[in-house]
Amino acid sequence: MNFFEKEALIRQKAEEFENASPETVIRWAVETFPNITFACSFGAEDVVLVDMLQKISPKTDIFYLDTDFHFKETYETRDRMVEKYGLEFVQVKPELTPEEQAAKHGDELWKSDPNACCNIRKVEPLTRILGKYEAWITGIRRDQAPTRANAKKVEYDTKFGLVKFNPLAAWTSEDVWDYIRANDVIYNPLHDRNYPSIGCEHCTRPVMPGEDPRAGRWSGNEKTECGLHK
Repeated sequence: MNFFEKEALIRQKAEEFENASPETVIRWAVETFPNITFACSFGAEDVVLVDMLQKISPKTDIFYLDTDFHFKETYETRDRMVEKYGLEFVQVKPELTPEEQAAKHGDELWKSDPNACCNIRKVEPLTRILGKYEAWITGIRRDQAPTRANAKKVEYDTKFGLVKFNPLAAWTSEDVWDYIRANDVIYNPLHDRNYPSIGCEHCTRPVMPGEDPRAGRWSGNEKTECGLHK
């Protein structure tokens, strides 16, 4: 399948999938693009997708970006999921250790230049791992942020040069939690402590009543995305 054929198929499927279930999207994704991976951050959306993938295609690769700065609860969630499903997450690390980053760019780069920190610890490792695949699955939902409002359930990712599936794009937060409760899915306990969106420990705070769900990410900065999706 050449690029133009793939592009036409993606446009067609984006329309067909608009009212399809996430499971339908995932099933077609793994059947059509066997060399596919899922990027898991262990947030609510992603644990739902892990559960779905284990039921549909348990051999599909699932990786996570280990920034070295995750909350201990995030690592514990990973370990509980490994135990429950018997799966092995692919760990993707930055080229620089935290100590090497501090020596090269100064202490607490996440404060002085959060974009640079995200680039080193997230974007570069993601670019490296996605280079091995022809498609990837994400937990993006349209109502998470204005930058995600136009996400389609399948689209071509021009940034990384591969097909991108967003099976939960049309879901609300309530849909996510309904699935978690109905299927007894393991989730990060930080969600019960006013952390609707969980990133690195240095750059994530609890969200106060009335705030936007992503207000706890990079609080005090204009930054709203780490650079993985836009």
